[in-house]
Amino acid sequence: MTIRTLAVVGTGLIGTSVALAASRHRVTVYLSDRDESALHTAAARGAGRPELPPHPVDLAVLAVPPSQIAPVLAREQARGLARSYTDVASVKARPQREILATAPDPSSYVGGHPMAGRERSGPLAARAELFRDRPWVLTPTRFTTKPAFDRALGLIALCGGTPRVMRASAHDDAVALTSHAPHLLASLMAARLRDGPVPAARLAGQGLRDVTRIARGDSRLWGDIVESNALAVADVLTRLQEELAGVLAALYDLAEPDGADGPGPETRGKSRHTLVDLLERGIAGVGELSEDRADGTPH
Repeated sequence: MTIRTLAVVGTGLIGTSVALAASRHRVTVYLSDRDESALHTAAARGAGRPELPPHPVDLAVLAVPPSQIAPVLAREQARGLARSYTDVASVKARPQREILATAPDPSSYVGGHPMAGRERSGPLAARAELFRDRPWVLTPTRFTTKPAFDRALGLIALCGGTPRVMRASAHDDAVALTSHAPHLLASLMAARLRDGPVPAARLAGQGLRDVTRIARGDSRLWGDIVESNALAVADVLTRLQEELAGVLAALYDLAEPDGADGPGPETRGKSRHTLVDLLERGIAGVGELSEDRADGTPH
């Protein structure tokens, strides 16, 4: 379905990137944000007009944190901002439940999540090409109308993304593993640099920089994301904790000196196998990732 007018509520990285992509296709874009500085920065970059539309637009994109999707949707629907609505939040099940309970018109809404981002935030980090060839998940409910779904597909086409349809709960389980838990682990590793030996950070190589890169993300946004998907994230971390306990036991065995009181050859052999097995499974897991995959940074 052709989109001629678009409203973007929230002019951070993702909202501004959506607006820039749509504006390139001569879509008339209207921008709004409680942060006046972000709003005018996005407008100055050519993302759209920093004003309310005179008439309902074809589609409104809610680029706000997960906890704000339902209240913002209710507010915008009440004042008739658009014919259809979608969002770009990285958690879908909790907002969907809240929308079905509180939205004036759930049928005009379809959840969305473009699987692309950057470790930097804000409108200055936005790029019109951010979504090109990236998966863009849609999570329609049983109430979602065909026009609402088709307009969301139209937006994905404008941005150059690849649409994928999923159940909200399946989406959240997936991103807990691929995005949300990794962000917490990156933060845990990066936080250790503050408590480690004084020269440690000066000796950091590319491996540590790769592991901790996403820890630069906006802490308030990430706090909202993780809280909104807390159970799925906790499940991933619990499984990691169980495996980590086995790795720790193996390391302590291998750290013990040889001697009568130390672990015997059989125990050491099992511990070495535990470590090598983990490393080999890690190599196999990396092989599951495609080269053109999104980096998991939130939106």
